[in-house]
Amino acid sequence: MAILKRIENDELYLYMNGALIFKRWLSSGNSIIIDVMAYDKYTLMSYKDLEYENSNELLSVKAKIKLKETSEGGRRTGIASGYRPNHVFEYTNDGKINQTFMGDIIFENPTIIEPGEEKVVAVRFLLNQPIEKYLNKGQVWWIHEGPNLVGTAKIL
Repeated sequence: MAILKRIENDELYLYMNGALIFKRWLSSGNSIIIDVMAYDKYTLMSYKDLEYENSNELLSVKAKIKLKETSEGGRRTGIASGYRPNHVFEYTNDGKINQTFMGDIIFENPTIIEPGEEKVVAVRFLLNQPIEKYLNKGQVWWIHEGPNLVGTAKIL
């Protein structure tokens, strides 16, 4: 299987084995999935699976994260670099999660961030999701593990 990404003008194209499976207009964030089965099965994988590690398919931001204390409903253990929670930028009017985004949290020192701690980190988001409109200096978002709120983040 070969996944090929091509950006032309304002459009992102994903091909699998030479066949177009996904198209996205970068300025608007609108997209169309041409082959649902191929897209779901092969493009919604981890970063390493699609060789995103050193490529332009990630949007990276510098952010300050704060993990909730365990006593406040946060995690019982710390997080390590590479942690991949759900990132929530909006809730519905009734307080439910509107949409989650995929991204990992990368840091060098310390090796673990414990509940209650606040640190400056890099957060990398997948480009194949409509997230660009949220990535502005000062933007605050919530870090979730499923429905559980475990921390907050702010773009520096």
